Amino acid sequence: MRIPSGVSGFDHLIQGGFLPGRLYVLSGPPGSGKTTFTAQFVAEGLRNGENCLYITMHESRGELVDDMSSFEFGFETLAASEQFRFVNLANKKGKRLLNQFSQSGNPSSVQGLTDKVVAFVNSREIDRLVIDSTMLLELFFTDGEDEMARFLTALKSCDATTLLISEMTDPSAYSDEHFLAHGVVFFHNYLEATGMTRGIQVVKMRGTDIDCDIRSLRFTDEGLVVDPTKRVDF
Repeated sequence: MRIPSGVSGFDHLIQGGFLPGRLYVLSGPPGSGKTTFTAQFVAEGLRNGENCLYITMHESRGELVDDMSSFEFGFETLAASEQFRFVNLANKKGKRLLNQFSQSGNPSSVQGLTDKVVAFVNSREIDRLVIDSTMLLELFFTDGEDEMARFLTALKSCDATTLLISEMTDPSAYSDEHFLAHGVVFFHNYLEATGMTRGIQVVKMRGTDIDCDIRSLRFTDEGLVVDPTKRVDF
């Protein structure tokens, strides 16, 4: 069984959707569509009656809903569902919510954060998980790459299908999250005299036949739309 992404045209690039229960990294520059992609992913899950969790550190639930309300895929309505959970790790409410599910002493330690997230995901039977982003998560980790690797390894043990946003902008440069993930998707944008050209590239997808070509990506009223037949050269 494959998990539909909710992004029109994208699933054609990965044999019908994501393999469930796996960790996928979305990388690319600011404004390239990563957050919109994850919102469409969550919206698709909520439409299908799935439990969804969005973890961030840099925006409120209201800000995310407002940002996505300019599109017509219904995020603002779906996000009101009891099956949608939003956790901001930077505020007290988010920390209290996670603290209910773990007894780890130090909330800012890698083990503490890992225990809380995994316990929450498992106890609430979360089907789709979004974490935005690796750069912000690193603020929790004093030991850098080693702690991030342990956190990502623990995420892979969860039953949820997880999308992790990364700020990496070079598709030829791999970091720990790319090596550990089951799949890596890169977002590209290039400003030309005629306007912004956007593309999306699946550079890694275990268990899936891919070709790694960059395909056309557009923002529309319905959200992101991929043209799987149109290759883009940058």
